[in-house]
Amino acid sequence: MIDNQEDLTEVLKVRRDKLSKLQEMGRDPFVQSRYDRTNYSMDIKNNFEEMEGKVVKIAGRIMSKRIQGKAGFIDIQDQEGRIQCYVRKDQIGEEDYDLFKTYDMGDIIGLEGEVFKTKKEEISVKASNVVLLSKSLQVLPEKYHGLKDVDLRYRQRYVDLIVNPEVKEAFLTRNKALKALRSYLDDRDFLEVETPILNTIAGGANARPFITHHNTLDIPMYLRIANELYLKRLIVGGFDKVYEMGRMFRNEGMDVNHNPEYTAIELYQAYADFNDMMELTENVISYMAEVATGSTVVNFQGTEIDFKPPWKRMTMIECVKEYTGVDFDTIETDEEALAIAAKKGIEIMPGMRRGEVINAFFEEFGEDKLIQPTFITHHPVEVSPLAKRNADDPRKTDRFEAFANKWELANAFSELNDPIDQKGRFMDQMRKKELGDDEACDMDEDFINALEVGLPPTGGLGIGIDRVMMLLTNSASIRDVILFPTMKPIEQHKNQIEE
Repeated sequence: MIDNQEDLTEVLKVRRDKLSKLQEMGRDPFVQSRYDRTNYSMDIKNNFEEMEGKVVKIAGRIMSKRIQGKAGFIDIQDQEGRIQCYVRKDQIGEEDYDLFKTYDMGDIIGLEGEVFKTKKEEISVKASNVVLLSKSLQVLPEKYHGLKDVDLRYRQRYVDLIVNPEVKEAFLTRNKALKALRSYLDDRDFLEVETPILNTIAGGANARPFITHHNTLDIPMYLRIANELYLKRLIVGGFDKVYEMGRMFRNEGMDVNHNPEYTAIELYQAYADFNDMMELTENVISYMAEVATGSTVVNFQGTEIDFKPPWKRMTMIECVKEYTGVDFDTIETDEEALAIAAKKGIEIMPGMRRGEVINAFFEEFGEDKLIQPTFITHHPVEVSPLAKRNADDPRKTDRFEAFANKWELANAFSELNDPIDQKGRFMDQMRKKELGDDEACDMDEDFINALEVGLPPTGGLGIGIDRVMMLLTNSASIRDVILFPTMKPIEQHKNQIEE
């Protein structure tokens, strides 16, 4: 273990000196372009009876090294795991063995040899040839302590993956779940498409955008906060089922559930409604869980969450009534709603109306009660600018949000396809923006034009992939399921600590 910066600098110098000597000898590892690997570590371990006595070529990083005179043991780590290798001087030759003894932890080697078991019954490879493929000029964290600094783990994910192999498992599970999601939709004739990330209007959701500038056009542009409006244009154009999975960007706070760029999937189905989207949501997420983890029941930080359909369903007003005793079906006016909000300690925002009060009540008193998967339905029209009004009560919309572990996982609705109503909703959003709401939507005239061409009855759904992955991998932070989460630049981080 290196205790201080001076020692670390000396060790780094020694490694560079070793590289210089190798280069002077004509053994520069960095001239190696490829290595003909035949097997991975787990291939050999899982199929030992078949592999015993066979010559294999493996490659990976030296993670431990034990030299005993004319022989030594090393552990090589590859993508699948680790395997022990036995290296003898009389097997690889004196010059190569002398070089082998100088190799450091972290160096990447290729090794050819015979598969066998040691006296201690450990599956190993007896080397006949060892070649250095890349010299590690940095020092890996000491093996018994690993890389424990959480901030450094996220900044140097490449080191995190090397010294904390269990971290890989979350991303392998993520990959299985995403493959399951795509196959589920592909098997049901959804078409995967791509839409713009750079937009001239920040639309499709209520969120603060990232703003950039296009030099040639000399116009401001926005990183997309949602791909909804483009996907609905494709439904207008005649595609009946479409989806897109990719990065979204929202210039908002960062915490264990939020990263400024995150992965989401949105899908749209013509001639379907929000009830169809509810059925699809519970089925596809339970399928992802089963494929990725082997069960629809996951354990998240000690709490079992069961994604098996059907999920519980409650209207937003029912949820508020259950947890506060306030029945908004009996509260008709904005004035009544604002009065009860003030009494319950809800923050009153400029221009706030009955529907926004209902939503505020739900967020304050309802969300944190939703542990098991639950659909909250029929949101007020004031907080649902793109959702179709409910036929029986036009103050509500045919919309739902899916919750689990107190988190919103999905948002969906019967899409608003009335261009006149949609224009009025956009105008109301602009009113909110003028009152200081920097998350309100902008007017999108071309989208209105698309609706005037004609959007069939359509169901739409958006799923926050990263939060689902947190639950499937038992990860306490969203940063644990994003390979390279957003981090403050290192110098700013250091300055903040010093202050």
